Amino acid sequence: MWRTSSYSNGAGGECVQCALADDQAQVRDSKSADGPEITVGSGAWLSFIRSVKHGAEG
Repeated sequence: MWRTSSYSNGAGGECVQCALADDQAQVRDSKSADGPEITVGSGAWLSFIRSVKHGAEG
C-alpha cells in the first residue's frame, strides 16, 4: 500500500510516496505513480528515516 508523505499539500509540490514491506521499502514520486521506483532494504530505510527525524546531514 502506497502512503503519501505528510508534507504533501495537494498543490503540486514535491512529494513522495512509500510502500513498506518486512524487508524493503519502495519510494516513488507521487506525481508520477507509473514512473520509476527506488527499492531499498528495510535497514537502509530505517537509517534514512532516523537521520531525517534527527536532522542529520551527509
